Amino acid sequence: MLIVGVILLILGFVLNISILWTVGIILLLVGAVFWILGATGRAVGGRRYWY
Repeated sequence: MLIVGVILLILGFVLNISILWTVGIILLLVGAVFWILGATGRAVGGRRYWY
């Protein structure tokens, strides 16, 4: 999710499409939250590890 968020942020900035920019920020934030929760050892969505 982090990588997709960054890609959408870049595409939204380069192509000047605001919806890509917004979706990219949301995916980036959600991906960061999942990464932090997974790194602390908490189960995310019923899974302890995300591969």
